[in-house]
Amino acid sequence: MVGLGDNNNNPGSKPKDNKKNKKKKRGGSKRKMTAEQTSAFKSVTEWVYLDRHNSSSSSTPALSSWVVDDFGVQKSLGRAMEKVVFELHSHSKHSDGFLSPSKLVEKAHGRGVKVLALTDHDTMSGISEAVETARRFGIKIIPGVEISTIFSPRNPEMEEPVHILAYYSSCGPMRYEELEKLLANIREGRYLRAKDMVLKLNKLKLPLKWEHVTKIAGKGVAPGRLHVARAMVEAGYVENLKQAFSRYLYDGGPAYSTGSEPLAEEAVRLISETGGLAVLAHPWALKNPIPIIRRLKDAGLRGMEVYRSDGRLAAFSDLADTYDLLKLGGSDYHGRGGNSESELGSVNLPVLVLHEFLKVARPIWCGAIKDILESYAKEPSDLNLASIARFSRMGSFKGSSPLSCGKDWIDRCLSSWLTTEERQNAEFEAIRLKLSLASVDLGGVQVPIETK
Repeated sequence: MVGLGDNNNNPGSKPKDNKKNKKKKRGGSKRKMTAEQTSAFKSVTEWVYLDRHNSSSSSTPALSSWVVDDFGVQKSLGRAMEKVVFELHSHSKHSDGFLSPSKLVEKAHGRGVKVLALTDHDTMSGISEAVETARRFGIKIIPGVEISTIFSPRNPEMEEPVHILAYYSSCGPMRYEELEKLLANIREGRYLRAKDMVLKLNKLKLPLKWEHVTKIAGKGVAPGRLHVARAMVEAGYVENLKQAFSRYLYDGGPAYSTGSEPLAEEAVRLISETGGLAVLAHPWALKNPIPIIRRLKDAGLRGMEVYRSDGRLAAFSDLADTYDLLKLGGSDYHGRGGNSESELGSVNLPVLVLHEFLKVARPIWCGAIKDILESYAKEPSDLNLASIARFSRMGSFKGSSPLSCGKDWIDRCLSSWLTTEERQNAEFEAIRLKLSLASVDLGGVQVPIETK
């Protein structure tokens, strides 16, 4: 696996063919972490292992057992130690992936992933299943979504599709219904778009059937280009997925079609307004990245993908620096197999990169959690309680009233979502006070939440 942070990974540059360079690509030398890296690693692991830290089980890994390689990626000295791997871009069957959320989490565990962002296209319907499975494997889930948008400058010829990753707190977006409305509209457009692609292929003398595409997509899943491509392969019209895209389905290709995607700036603003972190996905696929990055930065973009499994792309790293954006990355795993796809957890993010990501994201996520909790404190209803536990199954609490489970559930959630310092924040203390004074209406009688 190629080491990260090396400008030789810039596409087009020729790596030096010598033993020293080959050693670097395998990870180079190992050295003790600097004071900055040690502090960053401590902060990152505290968040990753919140469930362990707030229980009587084992605490976070000992810092003395870790070193970093030449690229700032943490390495363990002890065989039994767990490397802290973040996977920030993955897909399941709920969009165009091949695995169920449960199987995806299981595979991530096998690959050593400790933090997994499920970022299905235009849906968050797989998050609950991923969270439930992740508990069994000790994996932390970042609820995410990859939103299909369109960048539409004044010059129509420069219009192109843009994908925006959104990362949310463990309790998900504020104003979830508003975000879901946008996503539902995109999904509806994906049906129309896929039907148009099939129609265009039919006109090109490829009699692909719509039923074949929807069967591959699965019940309730909005079909995308990958589903059309898979149907083409199964029908024998092309040899593989790559050929389907390169001949017919590429942007502007003979069977390409657009859907009802929102403007990229509109999506970025909504992500920000609903308590999410907006990140530009695979900018290297864009025809005109600079004007897009500039426009989206003004709309609230917080980061962009720079790291891949084959290294850090120097040109895009420089662009991120220019526009003061977080430098992130993920495998974009779909589970299709083959040498062309990066494996889960194959993108090595340096410890300082992970720290910067959480340093920017956590205040945003804390704000979202606070907003959702305040809504419950003002109106302790089943509906508002469900908003808190949107992506977590209520377990034994399911079907109970806010009277019997509200505060207990919130305490349980907060202990796994927030650090001790974050929970002791004055604003959260004020919310807890409101909760202790709040009451629910049971048969016309107002009863305090804490009364059991």
